[in-house]
Amino acid sequence: MSFLRFFLCLLAAAPTAHASARPNIVYILADDMGYGDVSVLNPGRGKIRTPHLDRLAGAGMIFTDAHSGSSVCTPTRYGLLTGRYAWRTRLQRGVLDGADDDPLIAEGRLTVPSFLRRHGYATAVIGKWHLGFRSERPGGVPVPATKDNGKRRMGELGLPVGSRVIGGPVTRGFDYFWGCSNARTMSGLIENDRVIENLPPVEMLPRLGRRAVDYIAGRAAAARAGRPFFLYLPLTSPHTPILPSPDWKGRSGLGDYADFVMQTDAVVGDVLRALAEHGVAEETLVIFTADNGCSPQAGTDALEAKGHFASARLRGYKADIWEGGHRVPFIARWPGRVPAGRTSSQLICHTDLLATVVDMVGERLPEDAGEDSVSILPALLGRDRAPLREAVVHHSINGVFAIRQAEWKLAYSPGSGGWGKPGDAEARKSGLPDLQLYDLANDLAETRNLQAEKPEVVAKLSALLESYVARGRSTPGETRKNDVAVSWREATARKKER
Repeated sequence: MSFLRFFLCLLAAAPTAHASARPNIVYILADDMGYGDVSVLNPGRGKIRTPHLDRLAGAGMIFTDAHSGSSVCTPTRYGLLTGRYAWRTRLQRGVLDGADDDPLIAEGRLTVPSFLRRHGYATAVIGKWHLGFRSERPGGVPVPATKDNGKRRMGELGLPVGSRVIGGPVTRGFDYFWGCSNARTMSGLIENDRVIENLPPVEMLPRLGRRAVDYIAGRAAAARAGRPFFLYLPLTSPHTPILPSPDWKGRSGLGDYADFVMQTDAVVGDVLRALAEHGVAEETLVIFTADNGCSPQAGTDALEAKGHFASARLRGYKADIWEGGHRVPFIARWPGRVPAGRTSSQLICHTDLLATVVDMVGERLPEDAGEDSVSILPALLGRDRAPLREAVVHHSINGVFAIRQAEWKLAYSPGSGGWGKPGDAEARKSGLPDLQLYDLANDLAETRNLQAEKPEVVAKLSALLESYVARGRSTPGETRKNDVAVSWREATARKKER
């Protein structure tokens, strides 16, 4: 064989950033899990053992600058499935409340599962939905209270057996749903569009793990025959209620939260084992990440006293505009395609999933979908040579905005924008400026506010964010409309802090 022919053969065999590929996809989303809760990501400041996630990272790629679309649950999940920031919808702050909310994802909007289903994928969500649906209860059954008022514990407000779900996951692109609405209503176990069981919340995580394993077993033969599957696995842990199973309680030596993280890691291990045992691991892209940072309700002060820092070296926790609120673990494994043992510093966001799967199958996003989604396939394949994203927009529980471009991050609040101290009202009273500008390349812990020293950076980032809001998108394309008016400059000044 001549050298030229040999070289052309190598080129033909090598994967390209836009090569059409149809792997199975397993997207595991932990709930309220900090960047520093994965031991391989937090050497020296992490005390929780996560052997399965560590092995996943060793066999795949770690993204060190990955972000959820929000520092709380519902908006992140919206962005993940639609490729669009949730602040473009009616949800301007907080999360959806219970089991009877209008669906946040508009009917007819392109989602990751609806796109993949068009391209021959079986699609399933096993876990926590928290994107809203209406319900129809069996005749004569009273509507449960939306708040427990101390009478019922977190997780026990699920719908009664026999209730019908209207506008749930099976109407938004999924073939199959098995799970619950949210943390408050975890006891109501739903299959497709019916509540099939009421169970103690402590049983939910192990049941989700077993159902995921069963789903993989049931789809493996079809996957090997050429019909891949997309399994979205949004776990209920380690969010409150923090309920490690009896066989996990006490294993960490650090308390219930750490035990729950270890149990979460074990569920990931079970899923990885099922992929291997059923012969589909080599053809499956596995992504593990979290919907936002660790919650202070996990007992972060007590954990830090024992040497475990759930946010690693980041400032803040869940709900905050600071990095600990939305910089999340993100590990990807795809044997033979994602280089093993690599680390990527690309700035990415959960909204990027839609554009990435579209890129994988060699298509283009339509103009009316994925307005804030950028394909990270070049980074996954180790073929990126420049930043993939122009910027990422962050959003806190109180509706505070921040924008990140390269090393610069500009937050439109004097404080945390969430539950961290100082909160915005407290920070304003103490005379802190209404803007925070940080150079994350040199100050990842966000300790030195440079807004007064770098007015040109403040102006540049503000103009960019203004354009993203006005254009209804942060990617190239036709101008789109936001669902509602979006105010970003004075969100905290106008709204009472929670």
